Amino acid sequence: MSEQKESFINPIDKDKVAENPHLLPYAHTVGGAVIKPIDKGRVKGLAVSAMHEQTNMQLDQIRTQVELLMTQAQAIHDRVRISEDIYQAEVSFKPLIGHIYHLYERKNGKKLLSMVAPDEWGRTSTLAFVASVQLLADHTWDILD
Repeated sequence: MSEQKESFINPIDKDKVAENPHLLPYAHTVGGAVIKPIDKGRVKGLAVSAMHEQTNMQLDQIRTQVELLMTQAQAIHDRVRISEDIYQAEVSFKPLIGHIYHLYERKNGKKLLSMVAPDEWGRTSTLAFVASVQLLADHTWDILD
């Protein structure tokens, strides 16, 4: 039997057969799976592109939120400024919360709070209209016009 093993000659050329086919970078049989090397540069490029798109979207959301906060802060600042003007103005009545009043400026620069709207003056007024305001519960004034 050992003589038969020695006498067997493989008809396939040794140069055309791999000793370790599992280490080949490609399929070694017709039915083998296609093995493609990974293009690491392309994978990284796609990942970086996706990362930039995602972070830009998040930054846009934050920008929108910041703009909203800036608008709200400016509105509060305007309310404080007009409230200070009103509390330094001449007021001949007690303003009630929720009611609408009108702020005017005299020629001498002093301000006046009135219940009379600009279109309700029966004659030509020497007062310059500044704003229509409403007294809020926190005793600040909301600018209406």
